[in-house]
Parts: sequence; structure tokens; C-alpha cells
Amino acid sequence: MPDIMSGEDTAAYDEPVRPIRLGIAGGTFDPIHMGHLIMAEVARQECGLDKVLFIPTGNPPHKAGYTVTPAAYRYEMVRMAIIDNPYFEISDIEVKREGFTYTVDTLMELKRIYPANVEFFFIIGGDTLPEIKGWREASRVVKCCHFVVYGRPGYDLAEEEIRFLKEEMGASIYTVDGPLLGISSTDIRDRIRQGKSIRYLVPAPVEEYIYKNRLYMQL
Repeated sequence: MPDIMSGEDTAAYDEPVRPIRLGIAGGTFDPIHMGHLIMAEVARQECGLDKVLFIPTGNPPHKAGYTVTPAAYRYEMVRMAIIDNPYFEISDIEVKREGFTYTVDTLMELKRIYPANVEFFFIIGGDTLPEIKGWREASRVVKCCHFVVYGRPGYDLAEEEIRFLKEEMGASIYTVDGPLLGISSTDIRDRIRQGKSIRYLVPAPVEEYIYKNRLYMQL
């Protein structure tokens, strides 16, 4: 775990410990792309996050009917994509978990791993906002973290949805503005199958890794 998260020597101080603000960037990342990285960096700066923890999913229930690339490949692509940013880290807690991966389980595990002075900020795109109330144990999820909502092209942040989550479920929601890039993992996979360039859509090491391992080339 990162040193700033260790909680070491906190008992030696009488003053209240400053909360550590830890961003969580979860997703299938199949593959990770520049949009993911920009969203995490903007959220980090706008919300004053100390770190952003990228957590590639293991077996996501919402991808039923779609064959997800094996976790080992997706984890490695994320690792390579964030290696040059000292504020970004990666966790394998979901890829190691058996069965379906649910956000509530991940948050409970993170609460066991990190000290009590860590606050979690779950970074999501605006298109994910309406899905929150349908998540497993959603009422428990909203009590475990703040949400950082980033606008996505074609999706207006629904004020009614935000109001419902705040007033009816007690959610803490921050909205951030940043570049709206219409990049998607689905489009990147399609471009690869069609023999089109993905340069500048993904970090260069990720592009090289994809072609080296012949990912996404089969229909």
C-alpha cells in the first residue's frame, strides 16, 4: 500500500488526522484508453484527490453475453497506461475475486485494507449515473463513498437523478467539468478488427501490447 495510506505514526499526534482522499477508477478497461486517463486526472485535480486507484474488474455482471478479455491482459494494459503518473496506482482485488464483481464488495474490502481516515471518491462517467440506484446494495454503496461524476459526450448530467440520489438515498455527489472525448473501448475494439489505427486513442505502450498479443482481432 502507498506510504500516505499506511496510517503509521498517527497515534503520536493529538491533532485530528487529515482525511486522505482516494479516488477509485473502476471499470472493465477492455482496453483502457485516453478518455479513462483524462477523466481520472481531471477528477484528481478538481476534487483534490491524493491518489487515484485503478481497479480493473474481474467478472463483471453487467457484461453478460459479452466475452470480456482475460483479466491478466486488462490488468497489464492498465498497469502500463498509468506507470508514468505518480498519483495513479492499480489494484488487483477484483481480478483475484472469484465469481461476479460487485461494487459493494470492493468498497467493503477497501475499507478493511485502508485506514479509517481514508475517504473514497468513486469516479464515474455521466452515463453511469442513472445505473447507481440499481446496483447491488445501492443504499449501502452510497454510504461508503462519494461519487465524482464526469460528463460524457451525448449525456447531459441529469439534475433529477442527482437530486434523487442525494435526497432519497443520501448520496454525496460531486460533478466535474473537463474535456469531453468521445472515445470508447467498444469503438477501439471495432477499429482493431477493421484494421484501422488506434494511435492516440490509447497510450503507446498499450497499443504495442494489444498488437503483440493479438487482442481484439477476432470477430
